[in-house]
Amino acid sequence: MEEKIRWLLVVVYATAMAWVESAAVLYLRVISGRLQPYQVNPLPLNNSALPLGPVEMMREAATLVMLITVGWLAGRSRWARLGYFIIAFGIWDIFYYVFLHVMAGWPASLGDWDVLFLLPLPWWGPVLAPMLIALLLAIGGTLLVYFNQSGFQFAPGRAASLVCFGGVVLSLYVFMSDALRAVSEGKNQSAISNTLPISFNWLLFIPALILLSAPILDLIWQWRKNTTASG
Repeated sequence: MEEKIRWLLVVVYATAMAWVESAAVLYLRVISGRLQPYQVNPLPLNNSALPLGPVEMMREAATLVMLITVGWLAGRSRWARLGYFIIAFGIWDIFYYVFLHVMAGWPASLGDWDVLFLLPLPWWGPVLAPMLIALLLAIGGTLLVYFNQSGFQFAPGRAASLVCFGGVVLSLYVFMSDALRAVSEGKNQSAISNTLPISFNWLLFIPALILLSAPILDLIWQWRKNTTASG
């Protein structure tokens, strides 16, 4: 029961953080006239008298610090702390889009494009893509916490971790493929930043999701192997 309460409190914390994040992003987009991010220069924060770009990047970094901190405080072992951080990150990311839709009607659908990050190159993808990754994080984190707080002490193996890393690289390539293409064509920084994607490569992203799920499958396999041996 104690672990269920810990899990619930982390989920509540991440959900509340998602509301704060959504509100902050809504304010920035309204101020910059970019409620719909699918346009060139989607967040022109450095064009005003105040250099808000660095402030925004620090806000994003501070958000990660807060998520890591709650994971550290909630977990009682290294893997459980990582699990709670992953849970918090996944729930936060999912409800970020849910609350933006509630506040502003955007995204209107899961297929709406969003600029996910700006460094080192712009990351673009339909809203569904990061939400699917966030769902994997929430599930994987929950399993990691359960298997390290219930006497099992399971953790993803090296092979599963390497496969997952391959999924990270592949998904990043999909998100940044248009910007990378612009780089290969010798375009300048301004042209790269203003490159808008036309289509999303689901044929590569779906395999990336499968690779990202390797630690989840590995944890389940370890649990089944252990329970079968015990039985």
